[in-house]
Amino acid sequence: MAIKKYKAITPSRRHYTGYSFDEITKDKPEKSLVEPAKRNAGRNNQGRITIRHRGGGHKRFYRIIDFKRHNKKGIEARVHSIEYDPNRSARIALLYYVDGEKRYIIAPDKLQVNDVVMIGENVEIKPGNALPIRKIPIGTMIHNIEFKPGRGAQIARSAGVNAEVVAKEGGYVHIKMPSGTIQLLRSDCYATIGQVSNIDHSKISYGKAGRKRWLGRRPHVRGVAMNPVDHPMGGGEGKSSGGRHPVSPWGTPAKGFKTRKKKKYSDPYVIKKKRK
Repeated sequence: MAIKKYKAITPSRRHYTGYSFDEITKDKPEKSLVEPAKRNAGRNNQGRITIRHRGGGHKRFYRIIDFKRHNKKGIEARVHSIEYDPNRSARIALLYYVDGEKRYIIAPDKLQVNDVVMIGENVEIKPGNALPIRKIPIGTMIHNIEFKPGRGAQIARSAGVNAEVVAKEGGYVHIKMPSGTIQLLRSDCYATIGQVSNIDHSKISYGKAGRKRWLGRRPHVRGVAMNPVDHPMGGGEGKSSGGRHPVSPWGTPAKGFKTRKKKKYSDPYVIKKKRK
């Protein structure tokens, strides 16, 4: 996928880049595989805002993605089209199975229209095919990985990311995650071969605030620009830099402070952490 640049006819266009959409082969989604997307604007099931600065944005339909594919073992599927999905950074592929069913999957890089993909124990090692990680050779790039057998893919689903099979030991396989962490996973977890499509996604420059509004991102005000009543870093004569280490509006340190809770059930399965 190529990055498209624009002529600087306005100041906001000067650093504005976008997708060329060369790989997209179909404009509209499959009607039987879309449903209305409910908006929550950063609110939880109690209506409280848990993620700030969200809301608005363009209307979307949710594309139903098949993250499991387990009930299609041994059934060939032909790639009918590569499509844009507004709900995720990766591209999606529409599969036509030989039994007549249609399903969406996350498209791996270099997957082409009319390619044949399959899921099963002994399928070929090529992009788009899914098989248990115990059957995947060491050093192979994978994505769409199950965390627990049968649960469906949860790991490595964003644009351009991939994990790697590092080693095999008993009933477990060592997987190098996109973060650099080496994790033990059950050997009967399924994964898809290849790297996730839309590799250049991280190189996009949005160019202007309005474009982020289209995506549902609202303005973010700096704490040092507020009054003391609104933020711990607010106030001061003239422009100040806060006068203390950066914190959230509720006083939690924002840089370098560990906020993750200890997960006792997952720690024994982490062989090497991202940082020392």
